[in-house]
Amino acid sequence: MKTFNSIMLVDDDSTTNFMNELLIQEMGITREVVIAKNGQEALDQVEAHCGDAGTCPELILLDINMPVLNGFDFLEAYQKRDFKGKEATVIIMLTTSLNPQDLEKVKPFNVAGFLNKPLKENDLQEVFTRFFG
Repeated sequence: MKTFNSIMLVDDDSTTNFMNELLIQEMGITREVVIAKNGQEALDQVEAHCGDAGTCPELILLDINMPVLNGFDFLEAYQKRDFKGKEATVIIMLTTSLNPQDLEKVKPFNVAGFLNKPLKENDLQEVFTRFFG
C-alpha cells in the first residue's frame, strides 16, 4: 500500500481522534497525521500545509457536527479556497449516522464518500483501494 505524506483528521472528539490516529499509525500508511478539532482549525491547517510547500493532506476524514465551524461549513469554505494540491485531496465524511439529508447537503461539494464511526482498518483499506489505487 502507498505511503501518504499526510492524512488529516477533523473531529471535535479527542478520543475519536486518538483512536483514528492510532489505527492510521499502526497501518503505517502515512508520514504525518494532522489533527484539527473543528472546521476552522482544519482550514488553518490546510492553508499551512498546502502553501508553497504543496504538502496538502491526500485524505481528509471530516466529522459533520463540530463547534466553531462544522463539516458543512468547512466544505463551503474549503471549496472557495484556491491552493496547490487541492484537487488531489480526497474528502470522506466520517460520522455516526448516515442521515439522507446529510447526503443531499454534500452534493455540491467534492466529497468522495461517507464512513460510519468508528473507523475500521477495512474501511481505510477500501478508501485507499478505491481512490488511490
